[in-house]
Amino acid sequence: MNFTSTRLALAAALLCATTAHAQTSSVTLGGIADAAVRYVDNSGLSSVSSVVSGANNTSRLFFRGTENLGGGMTAGFHLEMGLQFQNGSQASSTAGQIFDRRAVVSLGSAQWGEVIMGRDYVPTYTLWVANDPFSHVGVAGSNNLASATPNGPIRAAFGTSFNTTVRANDAVQWLLPKNGLGLEGGVFVGYRGNGAVADGKNDVKGFRLSRQFGDLRLSVAQNQTSNSITTLGDFNDTVVTASYTMGKNRFVASNREFKYGNAKQTNRLLGAYIAAPGGQIKLSWLTADYAGTVGTTAIGANDVEQIGAGYVYDFSRRTVLYVNTSTIRNKGLAATAIPGGAAGLAAGKTSQGFEVGVRHNF
Repeated sequence: MNFTSTRLALAAALLCATTAHAQTSSVTLGGIADAAVRYVDNSGLSSVSSVVSGANNTSRLFFRGTENLGGGMTAGFHLEMGLQFQNGSQASSTAGQIFDRRAVVSLGSAQWGEVIMGRDYVPTYTLWVANDPFSHVGVAGSNNLASATPNGPIRAAFGTSFNTTVRANDAVQWLLPKNGLGLEGGVFVGYRGNGAVADGKNDVKGFRLSRQFGDLRLSVAQNQTSNSITTLGDFNDTVVTASYTMGKNRFVASNREFKYGNAKQTNRLLGAYIAAPGGQIKLSWLTADYAGTVGTTAIGANDVEQIGAGYVYDFSRRTVLYVNTSTIRNKGLAATAIPGGAAGLAAGKTSQGFEVGVRHNF
């Protein structure tokens, strides 16, 4: 009888210990499955229909872990890769790169904030994408007007290599602790050592700061990047945003400026998230204004405008049906087009797109 009681007591103790341990650490496997049918009509060219991945939110697979260290301290990691649901491949085309979206380890304190190291989003992108109704993806995403394809400051500073308008490698950042002042943000540093921009190596210095004033949120972020080809000084990326919440609706105004040497690109966005029966309506108006020169080439007449609208229907908390449409109008020598259309859009012409898709969070 005593032996049985001892075994029961030992089993109960082990169960309690296991439960306690489970409460202090966890590992999560999750992701987003997102696919859509897209139709793109580029002026003067044949229209193209295709299946695309991540038109509402980028398709991905992630592993995330946290551990409660006690005393208000936590440790964690986040590994995330992009997926292409139209063909089952990884999103990254870089040899040997698995977790292209994010790969970080962190140590946090309720009193002192959080230190994060690895490949991560730069402060300007974090702020900008939080105020893009289309989350920087799809036919109406602001990513359409922020690439290294046009002759402008981004291409001049990075060529066709990996640029720091979204992420940076070899990064260390510190995030502010939660506080009663309504302040949120942090500082960011990326190191390139002796590496070349062709290998994704950049020196990055940046910060992000937001302040809540009732229903109004004002924010600013800035990055400075130098690399093996930035002989004209730093590449500067600056974002200023204002966001106003009215019930279930939110209205945003954002300005993002890319500058390198004598070339400047200013993106301005006005957007709205409007509650609607069964889901949400999304609207955006975006412009890209170019100024100055790249070398001896003037770029000031090559402006671009994009107008987008979308509707998201919530089947559940995890599954949605969405519809997006947009139009891009080019001026001067600009030939920006919605991804997925016929190649060779002529300068100054129009690109139109439409897509309908399903997104499931798991």
